Amino acid sequence: MSAVTTLHSRTDTDVAGRLALSARHTDQGRDMNTADFPAWLEGRRRAHRFRVDRIPFAELNGWYFESATGNLVHQSGRFFSVEGLRVSVDTGPVCDWQQPIIKQPEVGILGILAKEFDGVLHFLMQAKMEPGNPNLLQLSPTVQATRSNYTKVHKGADVKYLSHFIRPEQGRAVADVLQSEHGSWFYRKSNRNMVVETAGEVPVDPDYCWLTLGQIGELLRRDHVVNMDARTALACMPTQDGTPKALQSDVDLLSWFTSERARHEVSVARIPLDEVADWTRGEHAIERADGRYFRVVAVEVEAGNREVPGWTQPLFEPTGTGVTAFVARRICGIPHLLVHARVEGGFLDTVELGPTVQATPDNWTRLPKHRQPRFLDLVQGAGPDRIRYDALHSEEGGRFLNAVSRYLVVEADESQAPLDPPPGYRWVTPSQLSSLTRHGHYVNVQARTLLAALNSGAADL
Repeated sequence: MSAVTTLHSRTDTDVAGRLALSARHTDQGRDMNTADFPAWLEGRRRAHRFRVDRIPFAELNGWYFESATGNLVHQSGRFFSVEGLRVSVDTGPVCDWQQPIIKQPEVGILGILAKEFDGVLHFLMQAKMEPGNPNLLQLSPTVQATRSNYTKVHKGADVKYLSHFIRPEQGRAVADVLQSEHGSWFYRKSNRNMVVETAGEVPVDPDYCWLTLGQIGELLRRDHVVNMDARTALACMPTQDGTPKALQSDVDLLSWFTSERARHEVSVARIPLDEVADWTRGEHAIERADGRYFRVVAVEVEAGNREVPGWTQPLFEPTGTGVTAFVARRICGIPHLLVHARVEGGFLDTVELGPTVQATPDNWTRLPKHRQPRFLDLVQGAGPDRIRYDALHSEEGGRFLNAVSRYLVVEADESQAPLDPPPGYRWVTPSQLSSLTRHGHYVNVQARTLLAALNSGAADL
């Protein structure tokens, strides 16, 4: 007797509607009122001992500089390494440079577990310590682990809730896509961004809580609460398309994006860290003489709620606060965002779509105004009446120390941001951009942070 063949719908409009319903529940979730969250997070902070101290490179345990290359590597051959990168691009104020870069070929898991309570989707979020976070403890995905972590190279404890993402067929995949991390600091790094819904019973560890999407949106309005790994996974979930019309069609948008990838000439080569020009290695840091961009430092970490209670590691430390912003306009009454096709040395495929502005202003002060990032003045000079979203968020705290950007959505008019933008820029609707997050390496991690704010209701257009 032959098996019965079942055909499934190619799109799941039901999930998008349920997510929209969850986004409307901003005040109350299964585990707590949103107003009670700060006290809960502070309670988790007090429940564990956390400490991060800067140390000289010589005190790194298990890390060493290779004699032949100067690369900073781990004795296990796993985790990540700090190497050199030489980049040449065909556009921009700086077309050739060299820099340290993080090489981490492992694909990590950034997974959020979802479950419905009383007809509303909730998400199991973790209070997780990362050594580079300004306030150490932030709201993280259910699982946030590299392959070295969850295969226990560090000989630590098991990663909680990992089975839901190693075998997602046991649940229902809401989102599952490989996405990039910071192309300026990582060499071709990818993580598996996942949201998996379960119908089974889930025991809740004390460091975890169930929150609605609307509650997470409220927390995204606050500085340094929701970490980068949670933001990127949330951005990959499907959204309702309440505005089916846009300034350009989806086909035209993809054609433009493809042409941007094809027209740029980018040459990238890994080189020994010892050969990186204009950078020097001291006892405590690898840095430039002019103090710009970032430095590589070392830390010793104590964390009571991690799989390993203590370790040492290198971190990248930026030298200024970044500005990351979408310029927004209503075009025929429909909200649009101005995206920028960005070239970054660490990208897997030349170009990804980023925010309108993504820069650290202090790094550009030496250049004349006409060579500084486009729209930076517009964003920095925006009055409160034009700012639709404004929060400080830290970047990946497991690799970057005090890497903070001011994330904004700024509304503009025709005189400030015309319908015919400069080369490399295009107007898209939030739903168009969200649809592209279903593809890997289309939308960069900074744009995904802002999409998470928009899709959860934290930013209002």
